[in-house]
Amino acid sequence: MTELKDDLAALRIEREPERASSGPWIRWAILLIVLAGGAFAGWTWYSRERPIEVEVASITQRAAGTQAGVLDASGYVTARRRATVSSKITGKVIEVNVEEGMAVQEGQVLARLDDVTAKASLALAEAQVNASKRTLDESEVRLAEAKVTLKRTIDLFKGGIVGQAEVDTAQAQVDSIAARIQALNQQTTVAERQADFARSNLDDTIIRAPFSGVAISRDAQAGEMVSPVSAGGGFTRTGICTIVDMRSLEIEVDVNQNYINRVEPKMDVVAVLDAYPDWQIPGFVITPVPTGDRAKNTVLVRIGFKQLDKRILPDMSIKVKFLRGADEARGTGAMAGGTAPAAKPMPLVPKTAIRAEGSESIVFVVTADRVERRAIRTGGTDGDRLEVIAGLQPGDRVVLSPPPALAAGMLIKIK
Repeated sequence: MTELKDDLAALRIEREPERASSGPWIRWAILLIVLAGGAFAGWTWYSRERPIEVEVASITQRAAGTQAGVLDASGYVTARRRATVSSKITGKVIEVNVEEGMAVQEGQVLARLDDVTAKASLALAEAQVNASKRTLDESEVRLAEAKVTLKRTIDLFKGGIVGQAEVDTAQAQVDSIAARIQALNQQTTVAERQADFARSNLDDTIIRAPFSGVAISRDAQAGEMVSPVSAGGGFTRTGICTIVDMRSLEIEVDVNQNYINRVEPKMDVVAVLDAYPDWQIPGFVITPVPTGDRAKNTVLVRIGFKQLDKRILPDMSIKVKFLRGADEARGTGAMAGGTAPAAKPMPLVPKTAIRAEGSESIVFVVTADRVERRAIRTGGTDGDRLEVIAGLQPGDRVVLSPPPALAAGMLIKIK
């Protein structure tokens, strides 16, 4: 037994003595290192340069020979000949023969009103005319008879058969009937005038187009009441439809009083409809209206189209560029009697890309993913753009509406 214990004891593996603990300061050092690394990484991420989102546009070029503008204005297409067609009398609509967009001719029937009362009035007036004429015919027969009786009485008076009294009585009868005939003639004339009035009232129940044009609205329906004046608390219509003469279309724009001296009659213009921004419409100044608007500090200018088009519609918004005259476009370098040189190609920059800094005009040109601050010199106006005399070339990209914080060399991101 003792030997077995000795053998088991011989098989025991002796452990090495535990090393003394290194202490908590190593754990704290590792934690500090980790925290410092995280803080550095966070600061690096936070302080990195972030790009500014911007919109850019390319510098375009106006073609050679194209006239530049001296003034821009906006307004609307208007029709000089436009009418809301109504009735001359108050009545109920029984028929409407017009729709929006329909072409109508002068005199065409647009609507009809209830004409029962008008027809009855006309029939009564015509009957009164006929009755008056029959009474007149009867009186004329009686007058002829009275004249025969007067002649016979005179013959009897000459023969001494009757006295003067009988002659006077016969003469008085003739005069009385003649006076009655005159009165009946007047009554017949009055009856005929009443018939004409009733006939006019009947004709007023038919509403016709006053001129040729296009209907742009239908304002009444069958069964509604219409009147030449507003009545009925808003339940009575004052018009059947609105007609526009498309041949009378023109433009009306408001020009600031400070620049109205640049506008002259017959001056060429280029108009662009908001609905068709790529379509340039040639026109000319008809006349500035000789009065100002106190509230807006503007003067109204009428502009005509050199050629009308079916795409031009009333009340469309439109922008107008007033072009320089031939003498101004020619410049001071042309000799009198010589040929004006064609206008040179001119770079154009959007107005929104320009930032005013003191007396300088500044733009930010995009180079790769950063911007370059550049001073430019501008010339005349061309719509919503300006001529660039120096500082930019066609194809350069500039920032539109540059943010206040944007500066040279900043990183950008194009929207």
